[in-house]
Amino acid sequence: MHPDFSLDCMLFDLDGTLLDTAPDLISSLNYALKHEGFNPVPVATIKPYVSYGAVVMIKQSITDAIPVNQQNKLLTLMLDHYETNIAIDTDYFSGIPAVLEKLERKKIKWGIVTNKRSRFTNPLVSSFGLDLRADCIISGDSTAHPKPNPLPLLTACKQSDVLPQNCIYIGDALHDIEAGKQARMRTIVATYGYLKSDDQPDTWGADALINHPDELNYWI
Repeated sequence: MHPDFSLDCMLFDLDGTLLDTAPDLISSLNYALKHEGFNPVPVATIKPYVSYGAVVMIKQSITDAIPVNQQNKLLTLMLDHYETNIAIDTDYFSGIPAVLEKLERKKIKWGIVTNKRSRFTNPLVSSFGLDLRADCIISGDSTAHPKPNPLPLLTACKQSDVLPQNCIYIGDALHDIEAGKQARMRTIVATYGYLKSDDQPDTWGADALINHPDELNYWI
């Protein structure tokens, strides 16, 4: 820990960092695939792409090229199903509840910055009661540009009344770290999240890599 760093706010990515949303997202993906006559995909195959959104998940699930209109139908089916089944098997990653409680005990602000659209972010965080606890919740459509643009993170700082240089952003994808660095925050890679087999998080330039949320206690 650098002696000149004072933690005022800890910001979290949502999918693959704060909550393990893969079970419900992949269930909705497979619902859409089966509805349109495609084979369902194994969880292990598609899980590394969850942090990149529904369109990427669909493209990774179908080996052959399909018409745009069919891809759009799959997307609509998947997202409509997900919206009504958003917190069936989703849960916190082990250790996250204790981290949030410790932040709150120490009067350190915390928030969520995700590329997930507010249509899904709001009911999801509400189902866990996080909307009543977080100092800020920024979705992919809350600002003009999503991550890796730093605007969502800078907006989170304004809402939380903190300076970016006194914040840490934790995420499981390269675009999370790029956004955090551009916002001049400390950045941490959640390697317990949805990393792809060819990801090299040690080359992303983050301040730290953690294999379990418990390791955040060092920074708190």
